[in-house]
Amino acid sequence: MTGAPYKVVEVSNVTDQEIERCLNEWVTQGYRFDSIHFVMKEGSRRPSMAFVFFTKEVLHAEERDEV
Repeated sequence: MTGAPYKVVEVSNVTDQEIERCLNEWVTQGYRFDSIHFVMKEGSRRPSMAFVFFTKEVLHAEERDEV
C-alpha cells in the first residue's frame, strides 16, 4: 500500500447514533477509520459538528498480482 487516499465525512448532527451510522456506512464500503475531529463553538460544551477521516488501501498492479 502506498499513499492511501483519505475520505472525509462531515457530521453536522453530532450524536452517538449519527457517528455510529457514519462509521458503519463507510467501514462496510472498505474504508478504515483513521480519526475524528470535533468542532466546538465558543461557550458550548457540545461539538457543533465533527469531521470523520477514513483511509482506503489502494493496491498497485504488482501488489494485486501477488495477492
